[in-house]
Amino acid sequence: MSEHRDPMQDPESRRVRDLVYETLAAEGRAPSVGELASRTGSKPARVQQLLHELADAHALVLSAEGDRIRMAHPFTAAPMAFVLTPVDGHDDRRWWGGCAWDSFGISAALKLDVRIDTACPQCGEHLSVVARPATPPQGQHAVRFPRPAAEWWEDVVGTCTMIRLFCTSDHAEQWTTQHAPGQGYIADARTVWDLAQAWYGDRIDPAFEPHTREHNQRLLEERGLTGEFWRLP
Repeated sequence: MSEHRDPMQDPESRRVRDLVYETLAAEGRAPSVGELASRTGSKPARVQQLLHELADAHALVLSAEGDRIRMAHPFTAAPMAFVLTPVDGHDDRRWWGGCAWDSFGISAALKLDVRIDTACPQCGEHLSVVARPATPPQGQHAVRFPRPAAEWWEDVVGTCTMIRLFCTSDHAEQWTTQHAPGQGYIADARTVWDLAQAWYGDRIDPAFEPHTREHNQRLLEERGLTGEFWRLP
């Protein structure tokens, strides 16, 4: 096996990846290694190997122990700071959002109107924001990114944990001054929502192909997210 094999171009790996996303989208949870083995007719050890290859390709994220799925952006398999509920009260699915950007991304990927519930890190106020694929969220909310794009995957779970939604840009600036002076980037929530549509809108489509670095860099630049902070590795 070539060490440079692209797992997303391998039918066996692609099937595992797609089952992970299918389960997260339908049930708000990640399938276990045993479940994936049963559904693909593979041995658990083989599934584990495929998951590690997918993780190395940044197609998903494993737990620190490497034995279970932690995230498959924009979905997270563990509780984080955001809870998503379909606006349609007849749809009883629920999801955890890993961050503000991913929460908008879940709406984009599912092509679904959702209510995002979280709290402002500065004042603790409960925030409930409706995200729709077709229209931007209302309000003066801001999103703070904790570290430059080149560093996101050094600790991707830690990065996502700190991409938080604030009541206003003033609250985001106050929090930054108190906890991380001179660090991070504060963006308007509507800009982040717009980025999520293009970044995640095709993530669970049957014909999904990973975006190139150049493609994603262009998505950032088209939304005014430029400069060294936004330079992808």
